Amino acid sequence: MTGIGQADQDDCLLNEVVIDPSSKLGGIVKASPSKAYTHRSLIAASLSCGRSRISEPLVSDDSEATLGAVRAYGAFVQQDEEAWTVTGRSSPVTPEDVVDCGESAATIRFMTPVAALAPGISVLTGRPQLKRRPIGPLLQAMKELGVTCYTARGDGCPPVIVFGGGIAGGRAFLPGDISSQFVSGLLFASPMAQSGVVVSLTSPLESRHYVDMTVDVLKHHGIEVETNADFREYHVGAGQTYKPRDWKIPGDYSSAAFILAGAAVTGSKVRVTNLNKRSLQGDRAIVEILAKMNAKVHVSEDSVEVTGGPLSGIELDADQIPDLVPVVTVLGCYAKVKTVIHKTHRLRIKESDRLSSLTSELGRMGASIQLVDDTLIVKGGSRIKGMVIDPHGDHRIAMACSIAALGADGATTIRDTQCINKSYPAFYEDLARVGVSLHGR
Repeated sequence: MTGIGQADQDDCLLNEVVIDPSSKLGGIVKASPSKAYTHRSLIAASLSCGRSRISEPLVSDDSEATLGAVRAYGAFVQQDEEAWTVTGRSSPVTPEDVVDCGESAATIRFMTPVAALAPGISVLTGRPQLKRRPIGPLLQAMKELGVTCYTARGDGCPPVIVFGGGIAGGRAFLPGDISSQFVSGLLFASPMAQSGVVVSLTSPLESRHYVDMTVDVLKHHGIEVETNADFREYHVGAGQTYKPRDWKIPGDYSSAAFILAGAAVTGSKVRVTNLNKRSLQGDRAIVEILAKMNAKVHVSEDSVEVTGGPLSGIELDADQIPDLVPVVTVLGCYAKVKTVIHKTHRLRIKESDRLSSLTSELGRMGASIQLVDDTLIVKGGSRIKGMVIDPHGDHRIAMACSIAALGADGATTIRDTQCINKSYPAFYEDLARVGVSLHGR
């Protein structure tokens, strides 16, 4: 059965999807809205005294978590089919209850510093997967700025308890190689500190493009952030005021990478629209990666077209683009020679241990993947077989294995497919739109 209807989609999100091999894809899809920009614009709007309209936001589990969090701190949000209209507050209120951040690490890491601006005590928590993700370095940095805060179990992971009343200011130190979200969280709250804030990084910043996106959003809302030449210090002046602004959320390169990879794997031609050629998104690197792997790539002002062919292996540093590792690993499985991906250590602390999940699930499909320290070595030319896949509750593992299934021998079953709701709820619908044969059961 080719394609998937809405009823099938709803069923498969509750259960599983069966994907048949696809010899040829084709067509056009519109890129899903950026999750990163949806989070950031929503928080900035919530701190702006006045009304901001966010057009075409991503509606997903993670963005809904941030939506619930900003409402808990006093923002009023009106939702319709095309936009969220946010009436923000210059001073967050104390939530009436525990703030549930779901499985969204961005939500809890961005909102924990904001919680310090509320007058009372906040408790931020989430689901079991989120409670395994580190937040201790962020809390230590907040303490250096005069905030009293703890992890409830003393293990450096959520739940988090924040005593509000404001941020004194000063200098805070953070590692740059655990999560860029720590930096972004401090940048959101620092303009409202009692004195200026300097965020100093004790190691080089990885995934710097995500911080660039945060600074871009802050600037759009009237907040100035200065940084030094090597991006090891961020200076935020005190007494700044967020201004309400309207947004149109751009398309997401992180999600589009999977559809573009599907064309490359099957030797097909697919075009993805709603992708800004000049986007600050680091995962825009997928365009260059596909070209280096010998796919034919055409980039216009607002779209990317990929025509697949025999793929070549590459060598890649993933320190700035960790979210592309799953899809590049799949591309490596179909390349002629090996693909080597360096600096993958941060994949251990994502929604799953992605290094383990990738090697186990793609390995069961017949891929030859070796992990040496923090380097993934993918042997090209493996015979990929259809298999029953457990994505380990991780949206990017589910999507990566779905793309691997397109060139497999035999059908592949992806279990627990509701995990894609975290970032790309329309993923299977978009696969069907370009000709993938799949159905839910």
